[in-house]
Amino acid sequence: MRIFRSFQEASVINRPVVTTGTFDGVHIGHRTIIKRLKKLASEHGGESVLITFHPHPRVVLYPETAGKGLKLICSQEEKIELLRKAGLDNVIVIEFTRDFSRITSEEFVRDILCGILGAKVIVVGHNHHFGFNQEGDYRTLWEWREKYGFEAEEIPMQEVQNETVSSTRIRQALTEGYIQRANAYLDHFYLVIGTAVKDDPGLAQQVPMLRIPVTDMTKLVPAPGLYAVSCAAETYFSRGMVYIPDSTGSLPDLFLHLENYESDIPGKRMTLFFHKRLDASRLASDPAKALVAGAAEMEELIF
Repeated sequence: MRIFRSFQEASVINRPVVTTGTFDGVHIGHRTIIKRLKKLASEHGGESVLITFHPHPRVVLYPETAGKGLKLICSQEEKIELLRKAGLDNVIVIEFTRDFSRITSEEFVRDILCGILGAKVIVVGHNHHFGFNQEGDYRTLWEWREKYGFEAEEIPMQEVQNETVSSTRIRQALTEGYIQRANAYLDHFYLVIGTAVKDDPGLAQQVPMLRIPVTDMTKLVPAPGLYAVSCAAETYFSRGMVYIPDSTGSLPDLFLHLENYESDIPGKRMTLFFHKRLDASRLASDPAKALVAGAAEMEELIF
């Protein structure tokens, strides 16, 4: 997967089949769009393209209201990794500014999608809006398709167990600790990517323990508690448990116990995949005791 940081840089993409959006979480709805992009790109002899934005538009446009304290399911690094695994050909990451937000929907389609990129197909999700004041949508794309020479397609909203999937629903599930519900909406395990740090030996006497500091201010961490996880770092893989303390108002450290601990793990970049919240969460209020309390329950899990 290629990553571009400007539209001009991305003008080398061959016969682009394009969608746009923040794609926070890369959830089941986003994956349905990506799957369709890939199919259309194959049919047109082209490449699939996502145009996404950083920072999140709400943070830029509504810093004191909707964007204040906004938490996202994925860090930028995590989102890029999930898009790569989904098989997308290209991602264009555009810095979102107030000046960029003033581009009208028609200017965006005419000058950027068709003008610079040469888009052959533009795909949008259900009820997707774009451009200044969110004036663009699938209806306007349909009206402009012959004028600017592209095809337009809308992807229906996705459901899981008769519930409409959205990033907002996933954030709510994570905030309440319902990790399995969040995973169902995502269609993959909620994940955290971070660097493992060897913890204070005094804390880890009862159980070998590492810390994964969360360094992204916008990263949404699940509700405090104890979670069954699987962990990957390069060729290394292990089951484990993560304890998330109550860290209201500050970035948390995740306390990690691995079944297969190796001495060279500290300092490595690790990906934690969250499977289930453990009942032992309620039994302890500090990391070491929580991890010890969850050991028996962990042994009964198969994943």
